[in-house]
Amino acid sequence: MPHRTRPLTGLLLFTGINAVLVQTITPVYDFVCFLPYWERRRERIRKEREAVAASLNSTTSAQDATRASVG
Repeated sequence: MPHRTRPLTGLLLFTGINAVLVQTITPVYDFVCFLPYWERRRERIRKEREAVAASLNSTTSAQDATRASVG
């Protein structure tokens, strides 16, 4: 014979846990999204992109100079 179920207790527990989770999601979201790590990562990626673009520009300008001196 299965144990006696208590649907009202289960519903109250479920609702209580969800209420706690909903109230804690904003501080957790803010903590995760506004960590200095993300700003440092964004800055590092920007610098890497600029370095790649600069190296591509210097390579193409050096090739153009070589072509101009040869041609």
